[in-house]
Amino acid sequence: MKATSDGVFQGENPLHSALPLAILQICVVVVLTRVLAFLLRPLRQPRVIAEIIGGILLGPSALGRSSAFLNTVFPKQSLTVLDTLANIGLLYFLFLVGLELDLRAIRRTGGTALVIAVAGISLPFILGIGTSVVLQHTIARGVPTGPFLVFMGVALSITAFPVLARILAELKMLTTDLGRMAMSAAAVNDVVAWILLALAIALSGTGSPLVSLWVLLTGAGFVLAAFFLLRPVLAWMARRSPEGEPVKELYICATLAIVLAAGFATDTIGIHALFGAFIVGIIVPKDGPFAGVLLEKVEDLISGLFLPLYFVSSGLKTNVMTIKGGESWALLALVVGTACIGKIGGTVIASLIVRVPLREALTLGFLMNTKGLVELIVLNIGKDRHVLNDETFAILVLMALITTFITTPVVMAIYKPARRGAPYKNRAVQRANPDDELRMLACFHSTRNIPTMINLMESSRGTRKRGITVYAMHLVELSERSSAISMVHKARRNGMPFWNKRRNGDGDGDQLVVAFETYQQLSHVSIRAMTAISDMHTIHEDVVTSAHQKRAALIVLPFHKLHQMDGHMESLGDQYQHINQRVLHHAPCSVAILVDRGLGGASQVAASDVSYNIAVIFFGGRDDREALAYGMRMVEHPGIALRVLRFLTQSGASDRATDDAFLEDFRAKVADGNESVQYEEKAVGGKADVVEAIKAAGRCNLFLVGQGTPCVPLVDRSTDCPELGPVGTYLALPEFSTVASVLVMKQYDPTAKHYDLVEEVAEIAVDVDTPGPSSRGTKFRDG
Repeated sequence: MKATSDGVFQGENPLHSALPLAILQICVVVVLTRVLAFLLRPLRQPRVIAEIIGGILLGPSALGRSSAFLNTVFPKQSLTVLDTLANIGLLYFLFLVGLELDLRAIRRTGGTALVIAVAGISLPFILGIGTSVVLQHTIARGVPTGPFLVFMGVALSITAFPVLARILAELKMLTTDLGRMAMSAAAVNDVVAWILLALAIALSGTGSPLVSLWVLLTGAGFVLAAFFLLRPVLAWMARRSPEGEPVKELYICATLAIVLAAGFATDTIGIHALFGAFIVGIIVPKDGPFAGVLLEKVEDLISGLFLPLYFVSSGLKTNVMTIKGGESWALLALVVGTACIGKIGGTVIASLIVRVPLREALTLGFLMNTKGLVELIVLNIGKDRHVLNDETFAILVLMALITTFITTPVVMAIYKPARRGAPYKNRAVQRANPDDELRMLACFHSTRNIPTMINLMESSRGTRKRGITVYAMHLVELSERSSAISMVHKARRNGMPFWNKRRNGDGDGDQLVVAFETYQQLSHVSIRAMTAISDMHTIHEDVVTSAHQKRAALIVLPFHKLHQMDGHMESLGDQYQHINQRVLHHAPCSVAILVDRGLGGASQVAASDVSYNIAVIFFGGRDDREALAYGMRMVEHPGIALRVLRFLTQSGASDRATDDAFLEDFRAKVADGNESVQYEEKAVGGKADVVEAIKAAGRCNLFLVGQGTPCVPLVDRSTDCPELGPVGTYLALPEFSTVASVLVMKQYDPTAKHYDLVEEVAEIAVDVDTPGPSSRGTKFRDG
């Protein structure tokens, strides 16, 4: 094939040239796998599953049954180019896998993980050899016995380390004890599997046993050379790349070239180019920014474009249609059964011996049963070396698919980690003793939310001795990238979100977190910034459990629509709205949703410059009392003027007496003799009166309203934001205002039905990490 075509106008078909055809193949593969990944998202499946299925669909099992499709998109003569591109992608992907594997972590695994890993390899390996005997007597007649035994053993005993990391990260288990144990055992498993695979490849050569021995010894020599000669070179480059400095382009280029050179060396030896790349990944020093920068430079191009080609190149060899007749399906059931029994059984028995509880042992067993890319590599090498025939290959590919597919649903069903916390008293802004410290959890998605959040904190600090403690939480969506997984590794502690304990200038701190730390230096507000990296469907659990752990009285969430320059609101997407709704549903304390229209402008306002007009719209009910309680706290700031509008409706609120008593208390303690507080009552009839009265309130920087206000809906059309309540929804409309921010409050109701995510246990010792100038880094218990 020519590399490029002369174009359609010259009468040439571009698909008869290598480059346009390769481009078409990449596009088809990427689109198909991404669509499948999107469809499998609700089942919480890792992307590998979509890629394996995509490969099989494009192959002779589905679309490839049409010879027209196969000869147009994947003609025979293009497969060399496709395989070469796929293997370059695979080479670098295995380099990334090696980068994720930290040998020191394996050394520190301790006996428990080691026992589990050994049992999780040996039992399935033995069963794999048993299965191979059955297969040899049925569908795999005439294949070389030695290599076939080893290939079957390896195929059943592998655990896919990268896939496991993604599943654990998504289930928030990566940094729990169970997750660490699974990762350590999988890392040991991975290394052993590669050694066994090298053995299998060496044995599958066509020469004499002496040749196989030479291959193995030279391979071992290569590994030693890499550790003693290459490692110092990479360590030198890593040392020359300090924190905070960009890594030199020369070092990146040199490392990527070393990966290719190592691949060439191992291919020359005869144990596949992938080994060299994997070994280089393992020996790159993991300290400092060097490994992280390599990850970021390589991962998107490789995982996004080149790696899916490997799944297709594998899928084109997989013909599920060869599995026909009762015998073949029985053999598939046998292989899947032995794979699960060997892996899960071996892991569970070993876990129980080292005193892991049964439920956790079962979870570990299913987690260790994940297969993935490495499994496919083993099978493809076996197929290329003529150790596996078409039918055996198809059966083993389906086995890998089934075992990985069941992992997430089963683990979610079995493993329900206990989230426990101590009960606490102050769960709302309105409280018996207003002098108690106010603890807030302020969440934000991006830099857009920060200035208003900081100005809101500055306005709420009050003048009391125990002022306000704020936990600022950056909500980050978890992606499938390797760098995201390593970020979770660094960022989460024992399955909980991470509290940044950065001191100035060290560590690769989150830029958004730095903004809050700077503000703390300049103000009287004590702030601890934190990051929660999670899947969008479950990130509300992080917010709720953190609020409980930090004993917050108020969670502040940003509204899911952003204020644009021309005044209208643009939605960030339904998922952000759903986060807010889920937090409201499960919150252990009061919740406020902030409709941000630039409180104090787009920058942080110094304490002496704060000058805001705040209006509280009061109809009655507990949420309105909460809004007023917050307003009472804010008006203590000398730069804030408060206006309270009480609307008297004909129907009257159900707990009118409580409202009257609360307002009486407000007038006596706050309003009387205070020039910056205005209080007025208005009798209103219908909706028009209310709207007119609110509009007449004059210019305000911030409206405080209750969510469950006993007020008629002020918006005619059915609201798409029920979480803002009747008044909040109206105030959030661009027709009402383009400058006034709105804070919609929902008070915690101890009498209502609660859907708690945290089980309250009185005896539990609590580590409430309170930031502050005096107690920086100290931990204390307080009841």
